[in-house]
Amino acid sequence: MKSRLLEHVLSTVIVTVLLIGVLVISGNRREQQKAEALASIKPYINSPEIDLNSPFGKALFKETLNIYFAGQADSAQAVYNAVMAYKDRQFGAMIQSAHVQDELDSAKLKELAGMYVKFVLVYLLVMALAYYGVQTLGTWQFVRRKTRAEKKGQSSPFTTIAGRLSSVAASFILFSPAYVIAYSIRTEFRTDTTIFLVLLALISNGLLITYAHKFYSFLKSESRKGYVYTALVKNLAGTYNPTSKDGIRLSAILRPAKKFDGHVLGHIYENARHQYLSTIKEQASFLITGLIIIEMALNIHGHLSYEMLRQILYKNYDIVIAIILGIFYTVKATEIFADAMIHRELRKYAN
Repeated sequence: MKSRLLEHVLSTVIVTVLLIGVLVISGNRREQQKAEALASIKPYINSPEIDLNSPFGKALFKETLNIYFAGQADSAQAVYNAVMAYKDRQFGAMIQSAHVQDELDSAKLKELAGMYVKFVLVYLLVMALAYYGVQTLGTWQFVRRKTRAEKKGQSSPFTTIAGRLSSVAASFILFSPAYVIAYSIRTEFRTDTTIFLVLLALISNGLLITYAHKFYSFLKSESRKGYVYTALVKNLAGTYNPTSKDGIRLSAILRPAKKFDGHVLGHIYENARHQYLSTIKEQASFLITGLIIIEMALNIHGHLSYEMLRQILYKNYDIVIAIILGIFYTVKATEIFADAMIHRELRKYAN
């Protein structure tokens, strides 16, 4: 675990140094380009004696250049045109960027901190719900198919067809992109609330159904291993039908801390859950990508991901890098937490 933690710390330091280095280098290069562009006209644009915003000031400036460049009318006119063009560009840029230029000062950092806290809270809530939902849905699907195998020939064709149709309908929703669901109900519900954001992040983009199917695959793979048959020989319960005495009840599947004492599913579930822990790291990246898509699709102002994309549009790259670092730290913290959980499980198995 120490070596894994050292890797995480080193990667965090390297990424932080690289992003801050890119920010410093790009800022210095931008300032250097501005300085080079202004080198020829710099002595003329900051003179306090001449007001280049008034007609009289412009005329006085032109006469001064004619005197300074005596006998060089072309040079005087070239300098005058360059200074006037610069003033026009400066005024136009000020008008166009007055509402889009932000600086990474203390006020902006405080604003970003509030957005970041909100982002982390939404992220943690969705991750917790997904963690529960993935294991619950995967276990329910596993038990349902085991029960169906035990009841083979007892269910009616109508029930089987209805179940398959409902599964297909649910899959259409759970695999739908977030923006499709959002736009389809946008006129009916208020979609800019945090609760709706959490719900949409959980059920859309295939997050829940994809990892629930992975968990089901882990359960199915474990159920075919030799220790399961050994446990059955040692008289552990192996019936899944909820109507039987030793079957798996729905209440046991819905329980947050799932325990199947005295049933072979208890061992299958623990081994499958151990494998699932390693997928939490990729699930975190999947979820963050989904949150960015959702906030853009719903046009949710005041959220971190939407603010990042807005600042990219306005080319305020110092703010963008600060937001990217915050998101990166969130993913890295999730990876460290997942590795710690796996390490704890490994120690439990070793003992």
